Amino acid sequence: MTARTRIAAFETTGEAAGALLIAGTTSDAGKSVVTTGLCRAFAHRGVQVAPYKAQNMSNNSMVCRGLDGHLAEIGRAQWVQAQAARVRPDPTMNPVLLEPGTDRRSHVVLLGRPAGELDSFDWESGRRHLGRVAHSAYDELAARHDVIIAEGAGSPTEINLRAGDYVNMGLARHANMPVVVVGDIDRGGVFAALYGTVALLEPADQKLVAGFVINKFRGDVGLLRPGLDELERLTGRRVYGTLPWEPGLWLDAEDSLAPESRRTEETAPQVVVEGEGRGQRARRVAVVRLPRISNFTDVDALGLEPDLDVVFVSSPRDLADADLVVLPGTRSTLADLAWLRSRGLDRALVEHTGRGRPLLGICGGFQMLGTTLTDQDGVETEAGMHVEGLGLLDVRTDFTAEKTLGLPFGKAFDTPVRGYQMHHGQVTVGRSEEFLGGARSGNVFGTTWHGTLEEDAFRAAFLAEVLGSEPSGVDFAAARERRLDLLADLVEQHLDVDALLTLVHGGTPT
Repeated sequence: MTARTRIAAFETTGEAAGALLIAGTTSDAGKSVVTTGLCRAFAHRGVQVAPYKAQNMSNNSMVCRGLDGHLAEIGRAQWVQAQAARVRPDPTMNPVLLEPGTDRRSHVVLLGRPAGELDSFDWESGRRHLGRVAHSAYDELAARHDVIIAEGAGSPTEINLRAGDYVNMGLARHANMPVVVVGDIDRGGVFAALYGTVALLEPADQKLVAGFVINKFRGDVGLLRPGLDELERLTGRRVYGTLPWEPGLWLDAEDSLAPESRRTEETAPQVVVEGEGRGQRARRVAVVRLPRISNFTDVDALGLEPDLDVVFVSSPRDLADADLVVLPGTRSTLADLAWLRSRGLDRALVEHTGRGRPLLGICGGFQMLGTTLTDQDGVETEAGMHVEGLGLLDVRTDFTAEKTLGLPFGKAFDTPVRGYQMHHGQVTVGRSEEFLGGARSGNVFGTTWHGTLEEDAFRAAFLAEVLGSEPSGVDFAAARERRLDLLADLVEQHLDVDALLTLVHGGTPT
């Protein structure tokens, strides 16, 4: 069933849900944080709430099941927001997912399935079709839930793109949805950014902006009061609260490579002096920071292990003292393999394994470890391109236009494990031992499965195998739940949630 026929099959019945759009002055202003926090806070109050993002451009995605039972791919942030809302994730929550291929081209995932590419040259015409699909998906989702918390993208005042906008004010106009704008005070200039966001909007869009939220404030909120009062006076819109900077809070990242932000006091790496305790230093895990890195949330669980120090690296010398190296996924395996070689990281990886130290390749990173990679269909490059891999595993990869999605379940190190798959490259394993949809040869491991390290028992068994580590007892799923509850508590304490609920059901005040 195509995306068009799936949309045509939707039936919208009953009253539309109450809704709220969380926009931002910039990318990374805190839209995802506020949306996720409101989803969990409303869920705590017994509200049937669901997240929505019309279009997400992200290198991190997740596999779920659509309403028709078919496997679908959505942005990782919307998957986490569904967990926060305590509802089953489905592709109507993120109907358009753009996965960057190059600076001018993105792969399009429409209602969870691959739908070609979008080039900068056909941006406007392509967006019109995507907008129709996205808004139809919103209508269907709104018919199944009481409240929709929608997350915008970038800034609503990208006035050069307003004509084709269906993610920010275009969505708000479609659903007559009140808008709250989030500003990141940590960047500086937050009052100008909030005021300017409203000022640059056309009058019909301005009418839907109900107010503001300040994010990442450090210090006494009383110091902000004169500025907040003046902002309200100048714009006629209220400030719904100020969220504090909380170093112990982190969510599954969309774009941020910051494993240190995952640390809490209990999970900070423990450096033990020789002769005391277990007498060993924290083990160093080096994650290669590929230019087109994707699904780097695969290493989030390692970042919670108290005896591991997880860092992202991009030069050969950074691998010299690594106890474990992870070669992660990528949106462009052949291009990133060429980058790897241009920096001498290919030789550094071979030397690392030659010293008897473990190497884990995930998805595209795994494919690089094989003998050959062939792009017969021109999925990533020109058709017929043939490239030699690093030769550390006896594996051949053939890129095909058909994308593999899966939620596999299996066993490794006598431990049950599950994960998720999404890749174009089809791998054929030769003499190497099979390992979780991939292969193993000695201390070199490769898998097409994402998310396996979030499985506590498997992670403990893997670290015992490659590093001789003792089980830490870290519960990754429980840690995520604690973070979501912490975020909901911050929202309840620092935002006027009652007023926001009134806004959801009553619309933007005049």
